[in-house]
Amino acid sequence: MGLGMNLQQLRYIHEVARRGLNVSEAADALFTSQPGVSKQIRQLEAELGVEIFERHGKRLVAVTEPGRTVLVIAERVLRDLDNLQQVGDEFANEAVGSLSIATTHTQARYVLPGVVRDFMQRYPQVKLSLHQGNPRQVGEMVLDGTADLAIATEAIAEFDELVMLPCYQWNRCVVATPRHPILRETPLTLEAIARYPIITYDDAFTGRGLINKAFLGRGLKPNVVLSAIDSDVIKKYVELDLGIGILARMAYDADEDRRLGMVDASHLFESSTTRIGLRRRAWLRTYVYAFIEGFAPHLSRRMVETALAGGGTDPGL
Repeated sequence: MGLGMNLQQLRYIHEVARRGLNVSEAADALFTSQPGVSKQIRQLEAELGVEIFERHGKRLVAVTEPGRTVLVIAERVLRDLDNLQQVGDEFANEAVGSLSIATTHTQARYVLPGVVRDFMQRYPQVKLSLHQGNPRQVGEMVLDGTADLAIATEAIAEFDELVMLPCYQWNRCVVATPRHPILRETPLTLEAIARYPIITYDDAFTGRGLINKAFLGRGLKPNVVLSAIDSDVIKKYVELDLGIGILARMAYDADEDRRLGMVDASHLFESSTTRIGLRRRAWLRTYVYAFIEGFAPHLSRRMVETALAGGGTDPGL
């Protein structure tokens, strides 16, 4: 059996696993037929002498123990092949290509615009795309190949398959309508905040866990009346005087948010760290290193390459 056939089989089992063992969906994604996929999987199993998938009739219902090992190797081989293709692309033209970034609303809206502008001016022939989601979703986008890198806070650190590069630390502020008494609390306390209805981030977003942890540590139960997935929505409902908002400090702009008052709350909560997440051992184009350094100047190409080669995470900022 030739190398080309083996690679095709690896693509088939990888896609079937990605699609939750749905052979029909995998066949559609691979632009081939369902019987063709099933036949190639059977042939690979016969060659290896193990069953990769458990079956109930003709339906795949689970991955076997040896199948899990086979799938790990298949993913690694396919990723290395993709890296080989990217090496060719790099040397053919290092300033032409695409860069896909998965990130949260707060990063896309308040942190990335200047970085993206500078990058596009430097690399006008690179097609840049932004995919938004919660931190767990953006991590998954990198793992499944939808995105080249993820930028988010906290939750992406839960992915063992990603190399984490810490970028910067940030904290929170409280926003309210200009005459709200919370703005005159000196010093601001968690007890004072807990007296009012609160509007803040959804549990999946932007360090909400650290907000909950701070109140719990003081034996307080905050009255969160509304949670949202982005800062602009939170500010809009605070403007309607439906509650006070707990926001990422970067999301408040004194010029743009003139209808709101703000008081710093960094002394009340643990700092959060925004990180870049990359696939382990990924091979990156030159312009990807340039983007990373534009976003986090301390992350030089050498530092990123070292982290990727070791497959680890640099714990420091």
